[in-house]
Amino acid sequence: MTSSLLSVLAPEWAEQSAVLIAWPYSKGDFNRWLNAVEETYDLIALEISRRETVIIVCQDDVHQKHIRQRLTACAANLGRVRFAQMPYDDVWVRDTAPLTLANEQSAKLIDFRFNGWGGKYPHEADAQLAQRLYTTGLLGDTPINRVDFILEGGSVESDGEGTIMTTGRCLFNPNRNSELTREQIENRLKTSLGARRILWLDHGYAEGDDTDAHIDTLARFCSPDTIAYTACDNSNDSLYGEFNAMENQLRTFLTSTGQPYRLIPLNIPKPIYSEEGDRLPATYANFLIINEAVLVPVYDDPADSEALERLADCFPDREIIGIPCIPLIRQYGSLHCMTMQFPKTVRVT
Repeated sequence: MTSSLLSVLAPEWAEQSAVLIAWPYSKGDFNRWLNAVEETYDLIALEISRRETVIIVCQDDVHQKHIRQRLTACAANLGRVRFAQMPYDDVWVRDTAPLTLANEQSAKLIDFRFNGWGGKYPHEADAQLAQRLYTTGLLGDTPINRVDFILEGGSVESDGEGTIMTTGRCLFNPNRNSELTREQIENRLKTSLGARRILWLDHGYAEGDDTDAHIDTLARFCSPDTIAYTACDNSNDSLYGEFNAMENQLRTFLTSTGQPYRLIPLNIPKPIYSEEGDRLPATYANFLIINEAVLVPVYDDPADSEALERLADCFPDREIIGIPCIPLIRQYGSLHCMTMQFPKTVRVT
């Protein structure tokens, strides 16, 4: 994780105790495609449960029984499944669950304020998810701190060594922390996430993204010296200019030791459109690292295999598993967005 006893935002590749998901339900936004979405959830829960605990947030006893039946049918390891019943507005726990600051010996959960991605959606229940999860006791005796600062987990990437990568389009957006200056926002990031430096991306945007350019759709740390990033090699695509500018900026970034990063391009699939004709924000950067594997969103596109091969080069010691995510992207999120991992120092009960 980090060789120092200083607590930093845990990198995703650190050994994990559990991954959190919130199961879709009939009255939620996925109602029109519920069966297809649940099939994707089955696969994700199955792969996680083969390697670590999966915590599933659900609505009530009836919902929990339904999920258990599905997981039994797909041969998930039910001994590694934990349920937590509570209200929730959306399934995107990457942005509503607590983040974890950790070192090799201890961990601390951080509960940031959540305002529905800049006031775009109802969020009363989601804003309380982190605290409600904590009160279940599933996260053991790990302490939790509330921070009076609006931040979503999908908006920050950590190399585990004191570097945070994020986007100005999201964090400097006046719909988040309008009362703070840019300098104050950067200082708040450093103090709350144990960071020594911030890498700010000024370019990059997946059309249809309603998070104001979360970093986890654009550029991801695979190790302290490797970044996999969303790319576009089609000059006729409307996103070509933005992603080309982002790529050029990534080339200027240096590691904490002053070396250029190893950069791994993940070319976007062909455009996927909603039933209303809007382009959806499908990228391969929205992968999830778990113990011994990487779960990668795939979209029934020729670019799928290229993305899987390139990520296999980034993670030679992990199994690379494609997860069909067209059902998820219909609500403008993907695989990383609907999960939150906890490092081993969060001792899940």
